[in-house]
Formats: sequence, C-alpha cells, structure tokens
Amino acid sequence: MSRLGSAEPPYEISKKKAVVRLEEAQQRLLRLRLLLGGQLGEHKIGPPLCVLFEGWDASGKGGAIKRLVAPLDPRHVRVSQFAAPTYDEKRHHFLQRFWAVLPGWGGMTVLDRSWYGRVLVERVEGFATKEQWTRAYQEIVEFERTLTAEGTILIKFWMHVSPEEQLRRFEDRAADPLRAWKLTDEDWRNRDRRADYETAIEDMIDKTDKKRVPWTVIPGDNKPFARLAVLEHVCHTVETQLADRGYNLHDAD
Repeated sequence: MSRLGSAEPPYEISKKKAVVRLEEAQQRLLRLRLLLGGQLGEHKIGPPLCVLFEGWDASGKGGAIKRLVAPLDPRHVRVSQFAAPTYDEKRHHFLQRFWAVLPGWGGMTVLDRSWYGRVLVERVEGFATKEQWTRAYQEIVEFERTLTAEGTILIKFWMHVSPEEQLRRFEDRAADPLRAWKLTDEDWRNRDRRADYETAIEDMIDKTDKKRVPWTVIPGDNKPFARLAVLEHVCHTVETQLADRGYNLHDAD
C-alpha cells in the first residue's frame, strides 16, 4: 500500500477559513519561537528546531516555507536551500555539507531539500552507486538519531502533488514571464520519470520513517490547505515535544 496516499485534502475547507486558521497558526508559532529563543517566559533558550521539506517539483514547498517563516524575525530563523553538491562537496561524505546550517540551541533552521537527495535524485539519476544509496538509509537514520538525541526537534515534510495538478502548475509557470524561471528542462525530465521517483520515495519513507522522527505527507493539490497543514503540524509538534520536556507552555501565551 502506498505511503503517499492522495494528494487531495482529507476534508474540505474554504480558502477564507484556511487563511484565518493560517494566521492563527502563525501567531501561535511566533510565540513558540520566542519561547524557544529565550525571549519569553523564563528567558532560557530551548532546543534546536529544524523543519525539513522534500517534495515533488511544483508541490508547494516554497509557498509553505514562505508562510512558515513570515511571522518570524529574520534574525531568528535561517532558510537553507540545497541543490546538487559542488565538486569540492563531492570529495566528502554526503552528510558533511549539512552540518554547518543545522541550528544550535535556541535556533531554528528550515531546509528546502536536504540529505534525502542521496536516496531520491542521486539514486534515480545514477549520481550515487547502488551501494552508496542503499547504505545511506541507515546513515541517515543514525544521523537523525544523533541530532534528536542532542535535543533537536526535527520535523520532516513530504509535499505531495498529483501528476495532473503538477502539470497544471508547470503550464501556469511556463505562461508567466515572472515565474517561468522556476521551470527548467530538468523539471520536465523528472516528471517523465515519476514512476521511478515514486519507487524511491516509497523506499525512503519506509526505511526512514521512525517514531522519533516520522515523515508527514502533506496533500498538496490544494495550496491553502497544504500551507495550513504545515503550520499547524509544526506548532503541534513543538508544543508536544516541549510539554514532554517539562516546559511551561503558558509562557508562550
């Protein structure tokens, strides 16, 4: 059975209601972020917060990230984007280039793509050998266990979009001079290999979906719902983890 499920929202919500709830979630996140940063309550810094996004091309990662960080002071959050590794980066272990951007205590980082490229694009396109990407699953699990054992709150999203909706978004971008730059030949080529990518995604989720750091698949065909789902899940996860660690969440009220 597919772990991705449907790209359609599990319930209907009007765009107006989604926007209202999104704004409420943004204010909720702002208070939590100030609490983590030692700006509220007892003024002690909280655990590192890392929110990781993977997903199909045109699945809404950028829009979700924009709404996630919008209410936050730019000094209190860092967004890092990752593309293909450089020549020098290829000389090191594939995880090496991610360490420098990870948040410390009191910090927050949002990752637009991540170390999962090893078992997705590098696997499908042949940039990593089968031995390398097969070994990478356990290396990633151990890497994330190390981060969470040190206290990091790590949240992982897969932004899921149907092939029909993805095609519509591609065509919209191609027709808009101000957004056409977002669409590349590689995007079209990846779309042609969707079946191969689906296999890789299913394997990725199956092998790296752990209790301490689970995957959350966001149905992305409806953008307002997807953005709301991301914000509310981040808030809920942070609140749950802080409560489990004995933090007084009333300090964020």
